[in-house]
Amino acid sequence: MLLVLVSFEGAQLIKMESGTETFVDKDSQLYQNYDHLYLSLFSKEAIVVMVEGGDVQDRALLEAIDRLDSMSSSIPGVLNTQSASSVVKEANNLENGRFEIPQNDEQLSELIPYIPSSLSPDKTHTLVYIEMAGDTSEIRKQEILREVETSVDLAEFPPGYNFIVTGDPAFEIGMNNEMMSSMGVLLLLSAFLMVIVLYLVFRHVRWRLMPLAIVLLGIIYTFGAMGYLGIPMTMVSMAAFPVLIGLGIDYAIQFHNRIEEELDRGESPKEAVIDTIKHTGPAVMIALTITSLGFVSLATSTVPMVQDFAKLLLIGVFMCFMSSLFVGVTVIYGLDTFAKKRQEKAKKHHVDSLRHRLITRRFKKSGKKQTSTDSGGFIDNTLRSVATFTMKHPVPVLIIAGLICVNGLYTDTFVPIQTDTETFVPEDMPALIDLQHLGDITGGDDELNIIIKTSNIADPDLLDWVDKFSRHEVDNRENIYGATSLATLVKSNNGGVLPDSEEGVRHVLSKIPDSAKERYISGQNIMVVNLNIGDAMSGLGLEGIETLANVIENDIQWLAPPPDVSVTITGHSFVFIEVIGALTSGRIFMTYLGLGMVFAGLLLIYRDLLKAFVPVITMFMVIGWTGGLMYYLNMEYTPMTATLGALILGVGSEYAVLMMERYFEEREKGALPEAAMCEASVKIGKAIVTSGLTTLFGFLALVASAFGIISSFGIITVIDVALALIATFVIFPPVIVTLDKWREKHRAKKAGHNLNSSANNLQTGADIT
Repeated sequence: MLLVLVSFEGAQLIKMESGTETFVDKDSQLYQNYDHLYLSLFSKEAIVVMVEGGDVQDRALLEAIDRLDSMSSSIPGVLNTQSASSVVKEANNLENGRFEIPQNDEQLSELIPYIPSSLSPDKTHTLVYIEMAGDTSEIRKQEILREVETSVDLAEFPPGYNFIVTGDPAFEIGMNNEMMSSMGVLLLLSAFLMVIVLYLVFRHVRWRLMPLAIVLLGIIYTFGAMGYLGIPMTMVSMAAFPVLIGLGIDYAIQFHNRIEEELDRGESPKEAVIDTIKHTGPAVMIALTITSLGFVSLATSTVPMVQDFAKLLLIGVFMCFMSSLFVGVTVIYGLDTFAKKRQEKAKKHHVDSLRHRLITRRFKKSGKKQTSTDSGGFIDNTLRSVATFTMKHPVPVLIIAGLICVNGLYTDTFVPIQTDTETFVPEDMPALIDLQHLGDITGGDDELNIIIKTSNIADPDLLDWVDKFSRHEVDNRENIYGATSLATLVKSNNGGVLPDSEEGVRHVLSKIPDSAKERYISGQNIMVVNLNIGDAMSGLGLEGIETLANVIENDIQWLAPPPDVSVTITGHSFVFIEVIGALTSGRIFMTYLGLGMVFAGLLLIYRDLLKAFVPVITMFMVIGWTGGLMYYLNMEYTPMTATLGALILGVGSEYAVLMMERYFEEREKGALPEAAMCEASVKIGKAIVTSGLTTLFGFLALVASAFGIISSFGIITVIDVALALIATFVIFPPVIVTLDKWREKHRAKKAGHNLNSSANNLQTGADIT
């Protein structure tokens, strides 16, 4: 209980993250270029207020926008505002020396043409950009957004106009809020589904819902550790909790099932606890270790949210194991002792009342044997029949499974990749609808940013190259819709031409406000060229953006800049290119690294090649089957489904290890391989089926998520858990029995050979004598 209180305190420290840093490693060169060369020098994130309806050039509207500009500019953290109103005021100041909106209609109409299309895309829409630094903290963004929304209400827009507060910061904040509310629903739904499964399938034990309470205790501990260790909540990590419920409940079920089995044999509660810990404790701990090794491979991902997912899973499975071992076993021991004391007291006093009968019925174990018609008998018979069939026909079973696996490994390479974050969130999320509406009006504002390092930003040859290169890209590359730079700024303030001398360039620059120049230059040696690529993330995808970036790189080499000038391509969309590697070669590397680590871990634990090989080959089959299913079901890889290989290893190898432990336990008692496998399938099979179905229904809760990235992950993991169960009961028995029998024959043959050699040596010695 003390740990629960500490965990609640730690949970208050959990932070939400959904920005670029959750997709791209901050230590990577791509992100370093983006962060140091663009984000900190030029980038300004903007909350956008889109006003629509009526004539957006109306004086009353411009005055309302001016009031909004004034209030927004005073918000701490806001650097600047851009709007039709500010442009009109600046133009009026240049023309008439008055920094205000003209009250004369004729003067106002003369200034309206100065408003750029970026601020007024058409006659019924105008945009107000409230800018903040690109590295503004999430908490500060939320505060600015709230104050901007308040300022919009206080600006007193005239009747007939609608306004929408949107932009990337508003979208991220809306997504974070949606994630928090969605996570609570997922946990509740996951717990509800597991209650149903435990009630229906775990009928052969008392207190059948106890494992769920124990695993929820482990989840509470995990929340606390998450806060203290600074692990953020992201789109991926929030899906870890239904996963942990599904994995952690297996530990509680295994301990619960074994202690009830020992009590059924007539052991005292103390003896039952000792035997449970002696036999089940090591098996579950080995399964935990192997599961963790599968998850460790996720930490090698270059996607930070996947790394956080791995950390959360590793912490969570350990917390769930500890709560199952110390709290779960202790509670069952206490309940059994309490029940027996109540029964003895009742017998002693001959109590016969309705209340007593209800209590006795609640705690008393059923003395009747289960019939073949109830769930226990049906599961027993099914598992025994499946094990018997597969052991009698190992060759065709393994050939068919192997061919399906090979086909899946091949088709997996053709599964497409999805990295557009807008497709990951609920389609009806207001923040997404507003952002898409803004994109429809503006045509999208994704950019590729070219950072230029030079010794002299006023060099006319450099500006001439920037101008020619920009026009070449816009004219010849269909996915580049515009280019802005210091060259365009100088031309617009010099009659549409570039000066031919450094003195002329500096003279023009001296007349341009610093706020305008700061968008394109930093100091005297760095400038930026912004290439507008529209809504490229949705239209081109990351692979298309990577191709376009390669084309631009080739153009830079072909249209070479002046000597001693370095050029670097970066940008928000560009840094996501690194995610492609994580979802292709990185995903495959994680899977095979996980296989290797699980194999090495089993070999280190058992010192037995057979015990290390069988669980790995069983789960390798599932990995191949999964790749084929994703291809034939037209599914896509996302940063979450890229973790499936390691996740399958973590979940499935646990079932195989527990089955193997029980198999060799029966073998040590003298049973033959087939008999030992049948006994193991029945004895521990019920617990594995129960935990497997519980895990499956825990993942099923993910399917109900409004986040597309989580629901697709839920669908494929439900399939994976089902495949892992099938492999455990269909592939594992023939593999381990066949190899075990082969090893026994080999050992017997070797022993016979050694015996004959010894006899021959003795005979030779006798002859010599």
